[in-house]
Amino acid sequence: MILLSELNFSLPLENPVLIFSIILFIILFTPILLARLRIPQLIGLILAGALIGPNGLYIMQRGESIELFGTVGLLYIMFLAGLEIDLGDFKKNSRKSMVFGMFTFLIPMALGTLAGMYVLGFSVPTSVLLASMFASHTLIAYPIVSKLGVAKNRAVNITVGGTMITDTLALLTLAVIVGMSTGEISTQFWIRLGLSVLAFGLIVLLVFPIIGRWFFKRFDDNISQYIFVLGIVFMGAFLAEAAGIEAIIGAFLAGLALNRLIPHTSPLMNRIEFVGNALFIPFFLIGVGMLIDFASFVEDFETIFVAIVMTIVATVSKFLAAWFTQKTFKFSSIERNLIFGLSNAQAAATLAAVLVGYNIVLGESPGGEPIRLLNESVLNGTILMILVTCTIASFVTQKGAQQQAAAEAVEGADVETDIEERILIPINNIENVEELVNLSITVKSKLNRSGLYALNIIDEHHAGGVVEKNARKILNKATVVAAATDNEVQELLRYDLNIVNGINNVVREHKITDMIIGLHQQQGISDTFLGNLTEGILTKCNTTTLIYKPFQPLSTIKRYIIVVPNNAERELGFPFWLIRAWNIGKNTGAKLIFFGSNSTLAFLKEVHAKHPIEAEFHVFTDWSDFLILSREVKLDDNLMIVMSRRHYPSFNSMMAKIPNYLNRYFKENNFILVYPIQLGVDGSRDYEASNASVADSLLEGLEKLDEIGKTITGMFRRK
Repeated sequence: MILLSELNFSLPLENPVLIFSIILFIILFTPILLARLRIPQLIGLILAGALIGPNGLYIMQRGESIELFGTVGLLYIMFLAGLEIDLGDFKKNSRKSMVFGMFTFLIPMALGTLAGMYVLGFSVPTSVLLASMFASHTLIAYPIVSKLGVAKNRAVNITVGGTMITDTLALLTLAVIVGMSTGEISTQFWIRLGLSVLAFGLIVLLVFPIIGRWFFKRFDDNISQYIFVLGIVFMGAFLAEAAGIEAIIGAFLAGLALNRLIPHTSPLMNRIEFVGNALFIPFFLIGVGMLIDFASFVEDFETIFVAIVMTIVATVSKFLAAWFTQKTFKFSSIERNLIFGLSNAQAAATLAAVLVGYNIVLGESPGGEPIRLLNESVLNGTILMILVTCTIASFVTQKGAQQQAAAEAVEGADVETDIEERILIPINNIENVEELVNLSITVKSKLNRSGLYALNIIDEHHAGGVVEKNARKILNKATVVAAATDNEVQELLRYDLNIVNGINNVVREHKITDMIIGLHQQQGISDTFLGNLTEGILTKCNTTTLIYKPFQPLSTIKRYIIVVPNNAERELGFPFWLIRAWNIGKNTGAKLIFFGSNSTLAFLKEVHAKHPIEAEFHVFTDWSDFLILSREVKLDDNLMIVMSRRHYPSFNSMMAKIPNYLNRYFKENNFILVYPIQLGVDGSRDYEASNASVADSLLEGLEKLDEIGKTITGMFRRK
């Protein structure tokens, strides 16, 4: 038992429990205290670190635990950047990322080298090393754009891509300057560096996804999955260091490697963001603040002068890079500010470079003092530069992200709507509840937080007792799964003599727009089941209906093979299911491969041109030769077949054979049968008039997809 008298309260504190408690309260109250002053949380945490650190009140040391958590936080920022990036836009904007990467590397290198030589009077190697510190930057403000929901904006996308380019080049410059200073530069150095970096990249980008897919298929425990992800991040960071480059590059590439395996709407993604933003990233910011020594700027004028020059050159060069990028690609001023804000912060690579340069001793002065590659004035000036650039980056990024979010909200709110998206999930088997809820969250619009309904129907003759208890248990699991992704599910327990009538009544009472019906993983789909379903539910419920059989987790799917019947674009439900498919591509990053007629593909390509995702388009019209598609469907593919009913434009008599084909040839694949809406909200079959109003209404609030409805309805009107 420890008595109060035995506790040591002398400064700096040594009790780990008290230290951790103080840091947690700083993380808790800093945003609250600064919210009214409109000061970004990032700056508050850095200043708090300076206050409690060794150069402030010295409440605690910047010990190993702070450094460890800070390292985790830094790697977490880079990992999240790779994980949240839209790979479709990333590939589309790869050229823009390359251009920005060269702008944000070459401009600081040129200005920094000139300033070092002619303003500060440094040698050429010291000036080049100093310039490389300006060229690199840290995405310290990335949590701001992520929190405000603009992480997928093209400006953010190319900034993230450009960050990897400039940081890699800056760190390679550091390696070369260090090698020249220590006499290690040789042909073997370049061969060793090139081979090690190549091996590192191949392992992370090719091997990590294979390991991840294998793991997620076999282990669905939430804790195990999160620990696995952390292990992958740190292994990628270690491999980067082993290859001779900075660990942040490895963390970012690990995020890219797991990007497709962790959907943005998944519970795992929610846990990753939550833990990082609540704990690890704040620790990193507090640790950065602990490095700040304000006293050094009062005692030494040279330090103040060096710090001012470094800060001005770093800020001006990064703004010029953003400005040139804006003019080159005709971006808006808001997007330019986003680029500048994200790329202006100096932290991780800058700290690494200055510490390496400071520790390299070139000789001794006549007085016996060591002559360093980077002197103490540069070291202290770097700390001030980090504080100022992080402050500017936080304010500029926050303002730009808020303006961009507001602009996107205005774009998405220009369509008046009388219809709210509501997705119904009839569930009766606890084993497939999680996959059904995950699919519903994947296909729903971003703004739909409470339009999910889980339904369990109990036969009136078996009401009460064990049956009702099991039903509530199933519904509760659906609620828990959705809550893990910050979504709400409304539980519906209904007593009825007939399951079909119960579902139909719920659809009408709650104005359901979409329905997801699940099949057991080991269960096939019989002709009788499909026939009863068609006659009982599909003909009576005016919803976009998805029949889903999960064979493997949704997150492990590489591609969606989407088979579209001829004349599908002539049916009323075309834009409704298309939005669901597009949301799957957006939220999972998986490739969508469409098979359909030339006329149908023309519609799809026009949508794709305005809203690019990773997709392919192939002509397929002969449904009598449907099994030819079995050559295209691989193990980790999800087969998605768009169906129809008799007497409608896209109906094909061969659709009756689909259940048999699925049972025999695709039994080890996930599949989704899509039954589009056939009638308008008012029961109308007027494709011209009804489609425009219904489609436009349902499209409101979908992230960046409101134009799909306008495009498609415009096509209908032209027809």
